[in-house]
This record gives sequence, C-alpha cells and structure tokens, in this order.
Amino acid sequence: MLRDAICQINRRDASGLSFEELYRNAYNMVLHRHGDKLYRGTVQVTKEHLLGVAVEIANSRGDTFVVTLENKWREHQKSMSMIRDILMYMDRIYAPPNSLEPVYDLGLSLWRDFVLRDGAINARVRDFLLGAIESERRGERVDTGAVRAMTRMLMDVGEDVYVHDFETHLLRATTEFYKSESEALLASCDCFAYLRRAEQRLEEEHARVGSYLCARTEAFLVRRAEQELLERPTRRVLGLPNSGLRAMLAEGRVAQAALAYKLYARVEGGLAFVKQVFAEHALEEGKKLVHDPDLNADPVRYVESALSLKRSLDATAKEAFRRDRGFLNALHAAFETFLNLNSRSPEFLSLYVDDKLRKGLKGASEEETEGTLDGAASLFRFLQEKDVFERYYKQHLSKRLLFGRSASDDAEKAFIVRLKTECGYQYTSKIEGMFNDMRVSRDAMRLFRTHLARTNAGESGERAEPAKPADAEAASSGRAAGRPSPSVPERPSSSSAECGTLHDSRLGGIDLNVQVLTTGSWPVPAGVAPCALPPALATACDAYRDFYLAHHSGRKLAWLTSMGTAEVRGVFAGGIKRDLIVSTHQMCVLLLFNDADAFSFSEIAEATNVPKDDLRRSLQSLSLVKGRNVLRKDPPTKRVEESDVFHFNEQFTSKLMRVKIGTVSAGKESEPAAEKTRARVDDDRKPQIEAAIVRVMKARRVLDHNGVVQEVTKQLSARFIPNPTDIKKHLENLIEREFIERDRNDRKLFVYLA
Repeated sequence: MLRDAICQINRRDASGLSFEELYRNAYNMVLHRHGDKLYRGTVQVTKEHLLGVAVEIANSRGDTFVVTLENKWREHQKSMSMIRDILMYMDRIYAPPNSLEPVYDLGLSLWRDFVLRDGAINARVRDFLLGAIESERRGERVDTGAVRAMTRMLMDVGEDVYVHDFETHLLRATTEFYKSESEALLASCDCFAYLRRAEQRLEEEHARVGSYLCARTEAFLVRRAEQELLERPTRRVLGLPNSGLRAMLAEGRVAQAALAYKLYARVEGGLAFVKQVFAEHALEEGKKLVHDPDLNADPVRYVESALSLKRSLDATAKEAFRRDRGFLNALHAAFETFLNLNSRSPEFLSLYVDDKLRKGLKGASEEETEGTLDGAASLFRFLQEKDVFERYYKQHLSKRLLFGRSASDDAEKAFIVRLKTECGYQYTSKIEGMFNDMRVSRDAMRLFRTHLARTNAGESGERAEPAKPADAEAASSGRAAGRPSPSVPERPSSSSAECGTLHDSRLGGIDLNVQVLTTGSWPVPAGVAPCALPPALATACDAYRDFYLAHHSGRKLAWLTSMGTAEVRGVFAGGIKRDLIVSTHQMCVLLLFNDADAFSFSEIAEATNVPKDDLRRSLQSLSLVKGRNVLRKDPPTKRVEESDVFHFNEQFTSKLMRVKIGTVSAGKESEPAAEKTRARVDDDRKPQIEAAIVRVMKARRVLDHNGVVQEVTKQLSARFIPNPTDIKKHLENLIEREFIERDRNDRKLFVYLA
C-alpha cells in the first residue's frame, strides 16, 4: 500500500490518496519494528523513479534540457515533502537512532546520486552554468533566473556538490578568462584604462555572486580575478611606459594614483610595489632638486623648492594613498636620503630660516608664520647632521640678535621650541643661553648708565638722571662683550668734523650700548683681533670695561668689533645731513674721511686693521650699492680690488633721513669656508663620540664591536650619524688611555675598565 502511494506521489497522481490512512500504516510498521523494511522500501521506490527521471532529462535536447531539469527538480522537491509528511513518525523514531538521513534529505541525496551525478546530466549542467557566466562576462544577455535555479539546486543538494561539481570548474574558468583578458588589455590600454577595467570586473564579480552564486564563492571568485588582473601582472601594469604609476605621480594625476592604491590594497602584498614606486618617485624628484646647480646657488630657493616638493608629495600621500603610514614612512625615508646627499643642506636650511626670521615674516599672519616654521622644522627632522645645522643656526641667530634684524621675538622662540621638541633640551640649551645673554646685557647697561649718572652727580654736586639709550640700538658682540654703538661724527662739505651729542663726559660723546656674551653659547670667532677703534669710542669701551670688571671679578672681556653697528651723521653737499646706520667696521672706514678726501684700499686696511675680506664687503656696501653709495670707487668696477681708491661722495642724496647701509652678505659659505666649518664640526664630534662609547660600555660592561657601533649610533643619532670608522678609531684611543680593554679570551669583545 505505501509503495503504491509513493509511486503515485512521484507520478503526481496523489489526488485519490488518504494521507491519514497512509500515515497510520507507516506508524504501525515502525511501531511493530518494521522500520528497516519501510526505510529500505522508500529508498528503492525513490531510486527507481529517479532513474527514469534521469533518462528523461538526459534525452531532452537544446534549450529544453534546462527547463526539463528545473521542472523535474521542483516536482521531486514537492514529492519528497509529501512523502516526508506520510513517514513523519519514521523520521522521528526510527531514523535518528540508526543514524539514517531524514526522508527529505534522503530524497536530496538520491537526486544527487542518480540524477545530478549521471555522466551526461552532470556535464551538461556544468557546461550550461559556465557558458552562461562566460557569456555574461563578454557582455551578452543571459537567463539569470535559470542560472540561479541551477546553482540553487546544487547548493540545496549539498555544498560539496556545488563545490565539487561546479565551483572548482568555475574558478578554473575564471582564471583562464581573466588571464586572457589581462594580456589583451595590456596590449591595447594605458595603465589608467586597465585599472578602470579591472575595477569594473571586480564589481561585476561581486554583483554576480549576489545575483545567482553562493555567498561562499565570492571570496574565491574575486581572488582569482584579482590574481590575474592585478597581482600577477603588477609590475607590467603599473610600469606601463608613459602611463604607469610613475607617470601618474610625475604628472600629478592623483585620482588615477588613488585608483591604483584602492585596487592594490585589495591584493595581499599588493601595495608593496605601489609604495616602492612612490618612494622611488620622491627620491628621484629630490635628487633632481639637490643636484640642481641653480638651486644650490640660492639657498632660500633650494629650501623653498624642497618644501614645495614636500607639500606636493604630502598631498599625494593624503589624497591618493589615504595617509597610509607605510607610504608616509617611505616618503620620509626618501626625503632623509636625498636631503643628506647634499652636505650643504644644514647650512641652506639655516639660511632659509634666517631669511624668514629677518624679513620673510614681517606682516605675516600667525597662521602663515606657523606654517613657515613648521615647514622648516619638517625639513630639519630629516637632517642627519643636526649638529652642523646648529652651528650655522647659531651664527645666523647671533647676527639677528646683535644687529636687531629679527622680525619677531615670538617667532624666534617658537622655532626654538620646535627644535627642542625634535632634539631635546640639551640641543637648544646654548641657543636659549644666547637669548638670556641679551636680557642680562640689557640689565647690565641699565646698571652702567645708573653708575655714570651717579658718578656725574657726585662730581658736579648735582643729582642726575641716567642717560637714556639711543632709540636705534647698534649691534655688536664679543667673546665676552660687544655692541659698541658710537654716536655720529658729522662730515660737512669741508673736511672738518664735529662730535654728536655728549651723553656723558667719560664716554666722549658716545651713546654706548654693549652686549656681553657668554663664550660657550655664542659662535664667537677665535683669534680675531678687534679693529682700530676711533679714540673716542676706545675711551668709551674702556669705561664700560672698568665698570664691568669691577662688578664681575675673574672675567675677561674681548671686544668683537666685527659684530657691532653704529649710527653716524654725514654732512653732504648743500649742508644735507643724513644719519647712516652702519657696521662698526664701516664706521671706522667712514671716520677716516673726516681727515682726507681719498684713501686707497691698502691705506684703509692699515688704518682700521679690519680683515681684508670683511673690509672688502664693507667697502662694497659703501660704494657699490645704489642709494647707499656714500663713497665713490675708482675705478667704478663691480668688484673691490686692493688697488682701488675710494673718495667721499659729497653728491650723495637720499629721501630717507636715516639710511641703513648693510654689509654685503657673504651668503652661503665658500667651499674653503665650508671645509673649515666641517673641520670644526668634526672636532666637536670627537669628544661626543668618546663620551657615548664610555656611557655605552659603562652600562653594558662587555660588548662586541658591532654592538658598540649600534649603541653609539643610537645615542648620537639625534645630533648626527657617526661614521663607524670614527667609532673604531675612538675605541682604539680609549683602549690606549685604559678606559676600555679587549677581552683576553675573545679579542672581538671590549671590556669596560672601572
């Protein structure tokens, strides 16, 4: 009875059946321990039926195959649902204890084994699905509903069927399809077109999975597409001539580079080559900059070009590469590499900062000032020889402080804060000491003026107020003292002269302002004798020296006239008077012309004792700068030679009442001067290297040579990168001086001697 009923259900002829009666019969069989017979009978009847179904499906032709298979599958599902309802008691009581499949699952397994695994049917299902997917990839319209029905059937029957009978073949076909397409695209497209096509293909595969494939397939399917379109041909795609990633970066095609980043971020390890190309591009552009002879001739342009390049590359890293930390690190490494290829980079950066803090920040907003300082600090971060920068920075800072050339004290201090942040307090301690000296010097001058006032009052029997300092301070400095600022002898049209206002009888009419500098903090030139000061100024300087040493016993003052300024008044044709703001050396030169109308270069040099290089620049400023030429040079060439003769220019005129005549700047150091600076830096490094070695060995007690080099380099890297050869040399020196010894058993080891 049950056998006939199942056959009728499979034939879709169940209208006359009593499902209640059939359920009762199945219940009784299980109850009377005939469950095995019932289960085996169900298997046999269903198998026989499906064998016939398989033949019918296999015999279908053309487009009817899919339709027939789909219909038969739906009918089988309905039949098994009905059979399951009849045999429900067997599913609950008999099947689980005997580890047998429930009836409905049994029907799916039998469909798998006798229909889908039929040789003819299996191949045709697979070919239909693969063919439909390939047609869709080629842009043709396909019956996605039929495809969805077939894949759903495979998944319902069992994931292993879907994977084994279809997915494995799909992935293989996908690999072949995209391998072929990749080659075709490489032969016909530029890089950007290729990447757009790859992006489109990946989106299509994602949509395809959502439309009719199993969700588990997406990762495998997209991975195969990524491998063939992106990963395998990475270098060929991104290296396409005139259109690859390098060209994108060089031409500023940020959106295109962003697409490359987006796509290769999907591929494991895919960004490594993108990052490499970016780093190579940054390094190449940087090398062009540091080797450009025009830029090397102009330090300010050199640094501005480096900052412009950094802003451009930073924008690329932000917009194209999403501020990826790996890309930013690669960019920083590139900047560190190419900036340090030029040994003059520390000097040029200091000259740039000097230019901005002298005049470049005048009238700038707070935001602009911060941007300028941040830019300079960002390049400073990449310098390996920060001690070289420090030496040049102190030289330039000293001139700004002493000559009153700084545009903003706040900006000066803000930049020092940035240096301290990068390198620590020790790096900026001497620089901050320079500012402290300026403050202490102002206090000392107030005490000196008070002293003079009291002295004058005592001599005259009157109470006197201290003299006020001049409105415009002149700057000079010395190893321990400087800033003589004489008031002005006038030069009338005749050769006679008169003194300026007499501020104090002991100063000989000189309004003196002195800056006392600490030798260790300031870049004081060694062994430079002061120039021959005019008698009145020499008397004033002696008065200050006596006062200072009376209050600071044990100190020594050395006048640095090369770092001073003065204000003098000249009288020109027609009685025109102009106040001239000049250096101390220039003042000494001008005062000579109170006694004669003309002097040769040699006569001036002998009379003033000014070093010839400094004198040459002073005379160049006084005679060759338009609007500042208070002297005439004979012959009127553009260079100052020792054979030249200089005349007082009585016809000098200026719309300004106070004319500032700066000394022609030496600009960047000449090669010989740079070599001398390098030698001084090397001398400064020697004790630092030895001190670092001692600290390392004291802490570690025993260490091999490589360990010493690594530890010492790590300690000193904030200031400079020591040469391993220098470390070895100093190690040997410390051994000779018995700070360290070689291990007696292992000569490769160094031992610290307490």
